[in-house]
Amino acid sequence: MNVSFITQYTSSIDADAAILLQVEKFEKTFGLELVDPNRIIKKGYLIENFQGSFGSQIKFLYLEGSPFAFVKVVGLGKEQSINDETWLKAGGLCVSEIKNYPKKVVVFADALGIDVSTTQIMNFVLGALLKQYSFECYYTDKKKSKQKNKNILELVIITKNAENCQKELKQVQAICEGVNLTKELVNEPANILGTEEFVEKIKKLEKLNVKVQVLDKEKLKELGMNALLSVAQGSSRPPYLVIMQWNGSDNKEEEPLAFVGKGVVFDSGGISIKHSSGMEDMKADMGGAGTVVGLMHTLATRKAKINVTGVVGLVENMPSCHAQRPGDIVTSMSGQTIEVINTDAEGRMVLADVLWYCKTKIQPKLIVDLATLTGAIRIALGEQHAGLFSNNEALAKQIIKSGEATSEKVWQLPLGLEYDKLIDSKFADMKNSSGGSAGSITAAQFLKRFVDEKTPWAHIDIAAVCMGNKLNEFNNSWASGFGVRLLNYLIKNYYEQK
Repeated sequence: MNVSFITQYTSSIDADAAILLQVEKFEKTFGLELVDPNRIIKKGYLIENFQGSFGSQIKFLYLEGSPFAFVKVVGLGKEQSINDETWLKAGGLCVSEIKNYPKKVVVFADALGIDVSTTQIMNFVLGALLKQYSFECYYTDKKKSKQKNKNILELVIITKNAENCQKELKQVQAICEGVNLTKELVNEPANILGTEEFVEKIKKLEKLNVKVQVLDKEKLKELGMNALLSVAQGSSRPPYLVIMQWNGSDNKEEEPLAFVGKGVVFDSGGISIKHSSGMEDMKADMGGAGTVVGLMHTLATRKAKINVTGVVGLVENMPSCHAQRPGDIVTSMSGQTIEVINTDAEGRMVLADVLWYCKTKIQPKLIVDLATLTGAIRIALGEQHAGLFSNNEALAKQIIKSGEATSEKVWQLPLGLEYDKLIDSKFADMKNSSGGSAGSITAAQFLKRFVDEKTPWAHIDIAAVCMGNKLNEFNNSWASGFGVRLLNYLIKNYYEQK
């Protein structure tokens, strides 16, 4: 979908549809006189009792005297409640359920009576672009398509901030591309996206000048990454460690930021096998890796002025005669030994080696890891927040603020010695599962043993927000793409060169 901005409407635009925005209980609607010279819409307001509450909509076809075949009015809600998130959601609402009418849509974005910033307009655009995505490539009957707004070819937005918005457009498009790439990776079934196929997807980033390094099974053995390898040994699919480097800083030697992703392309649970109900969702257990790949795409596309390294560990967790067993003891890359209590606590085994590799080989300024790590995080926080754990309060606060700014919210949970002792083992340095309460915390506490206090580190548990949630105003997809927008904001607003 093409997007453009103008300061005022002219008949030469020749659009099929118009979208108006209404602030709740405001007497006037910006653009109404032009769209509806015969004041039919006002009568519709009365008939439908439309007052502009958030998300409310009223639609009109072929209004007499109107230059548009289709007109939709969308409520923004009360003026004092309108914020950046309102505009993000409004963008998705405005392009949804338009069906087959328009090819070109004009949006009168300056809601009369309130000041609309460039940031808010760009959130509107992002919401509209994100709403366009759907994963329907495996339908042979295209009539099953649930996407009702695929026919919009061009969005023309009328705003007094047109010039500034045009300058920001490529940034927003880059974010959308990264989010959609993450969704695509998470949505793909495991028979299509195995470890080898995932590597090939990542290699496409090289076209954007991202340096990609792939370490295979033999190299992982040389490095002593036995925790990661132990998870992979039950599957015929080979394990990989993939390092992605974007060097956008003027100082190419500057320490990078590092983002680590768990990439379990399918998680059966291994010998500690999961219940069959819902196991199909475990194709998304590579969601952390998917987010890191999407983030790297966004950074490279918008040519971020910073050095960033993404590292993902790719494995499949399957039961077989070669699979790891409960009771096994493995020596991680760090030299620390791990007793395997539960083979379904595999993500932390993968991350243990990836985090240690990241810390020792890359030596970054900070590390943020993302993982669909625990089902317990859904019990703790529901689907509204990801879980956040950190050894650095300054970094944690930055991530929290970034989540609030992007509507990808996180909630910080505690770490501490009283939790750390719960993963002590009778036979090894630690065990991979406490087997009791505080499951998300003890999993994070396990990861903390593979980073040091000198390096700011944060772990984001995205198990409850990565996929399978209710569709919302700007997402039509089973996979949410969570994390790309949050981390891009973190980088741009706290670390990137201005």
